[in-house]
Amino acid sequence: MQSTKLVETRGLTKRYPGVLALNGVDFDLEAGEVHVLFGENGAGKSTLISMLAGANSPTEGTITLNGQALAFSSVADAQRAGIYTVFQEFSLIPTLTVAENIFLGWEPMRGPFVDHRAMRRRAHDMFEELDFPIDPTAITASLSRAQQQMVEITKAFHGDLSVLILDEPTASLTDREVDHLFGFIASLKERGVGIIYISHRIQEFQRIADRVTVLRDGARIGTVAMAETDEHALVEMMTGRAITEIYPQIAHTPGDVLATAEGLVTSGVSAASLEIRAGEVLGIAGLVGSGKSRLFRAMMGLAPRLGGKVTLKGQDVTRAPTRAILKAGMYYLSPDRKAEGLDLAKTSNDNLALNLVMGGTGVSRMGFINWKEVRAESARIADYVELHAGYRPKLVSQLSGGNQQKVLFGKCFGQEADIYVFDEPTVGVDMGTRSALYRLIQQLAEAGKAVVVISSDLPEVLNLSHRMLVLAHGRISAELSGDEMVEELVLKHFFDESGAKA
Repeated sequence: MQSTKLVETRGLTKRYPGVLALNGVDFDLEAGEVHVLFGENGAGKSTLISMLAGANSPTEGTITLNGQALAFSSVADAQRAGIYTVFQEFSLIPTLTVAENIFLGWEPMRGPFVDHRAMRRRAHDMFEELDFPIDPTAITASLSRAQQQMVEITKAFHGDLSVLILDEPTASLTDREVDHLFGFIASLKERGVGIIYISHRIQEFQRIADRVTVLRDGARIGTVAMAETDEHALVEMMTGRAITEIYPQIAHTPGDVLATAEGLVTSGVSAASLEIRAGEVLGIAGLVGSGKSRLFRAMMGLAPRLGGKVTLKGQDVTRAPTRAILKAGMYYLSPDRKAEGLDLAKTSNDNLALNLVMGGTGVSRMGFINWKEVRAESARIADYVELHAGYRPKLVSQLSGGNQQKVLFGKCFGQEADIYVFDEPTVGVDMGTRSALYRLIQQLAEAGKAVVVISSDLPEVLNLSHRMLVLAHGRISAELSGDEMVEELVLKHFFDESGAKA
């Protein structure tokens, strides 16, 4: 049977002053398929979907929908044509109810008034049909990110949906929520809906992708059937390098024990004991919700310590506040760069300078700040994390996720530390940027620092770590090293409810 092309682009090009964001890209989407767009940050993925979504217009090239050439003037225009996009940044109004968000601009009326009862009833029916367990009367701000994503998707069903574009849909979801989303995607495919799916999580592609198109530097490198390729080939297409070149070989010279937890208890974590050594990368693996982040947030004083003991360089810091732990030499990089890590309203230079000043760089005994010294050190750090000079004076909110993560890493080096805890260090980051960040981890460990890598990306933990702790159900279920650090054994301990350490 001949395939049906829902969407087709030919020679799609977008130029900005001095920048060729998209260069003559040919792309097509068939009815009832998941077509993944894969590429590094800046490869052109967002530019391409912004034109399909009606948020942007091409400089050259054509877009056709069901064989008919179209030119969208707005997102609403594309939605009326049956193309709906769920962007990384949701368009929901947090203070409205779920039903009010779904019907914003489509409100059912009773005379001159909005019919709220009909709105709630219709929202309930839509959730029932889509199998989304959400209360239409709930305030949107009270929902989890996964539930908010479900609300965004539900908004697409006002009209005749034929194309759904999902931009990094699983970046903040638990494994159970990912399973639900993938089940929903499968049901859409059965209805003949075409899905364009953007993700850096290459391990997801085997589960849902029919085809993958790889973009690099604004150009299409190629389109392959997922059944005929693998992760290694896709990474090489995307970066021009083999996957073995992404992860560095980190020398292992374990030194003194710099920090310990003994029987540490916090919300969601039971009686955890561990050691962190100088010159070693300690990997922390586990399913989302296993307690791996909460354990180290408790060590940092960011979560309540309900029992047990924490030491840092031989000193008892069980009751010490976070600021004291930072000052004593233990640094924590948050997995949520927007909420906890960065000031989005300030430039990259300002974000780096803030941590430098807090660490005492350029600050005299009288409290005066030598800004020339601070700026020079900020530039040195920006060079170190490979942040391009053109991005340094820009607001962090205007940078790609990968460049935001480089700024976040740069802030680590504004204050002297002996232990660096990186919590989901490459979330939403492409392979090229990952490689740069992995080299920083290598340099820290080989300089005698202790590095902890907490990650839901199992290949990342396996390839970077000298020693691993696996968490399951709030307990450390295994401590592995050497030949024990293989995927099959780690996955087995993901579901171990007994716990290796009591």
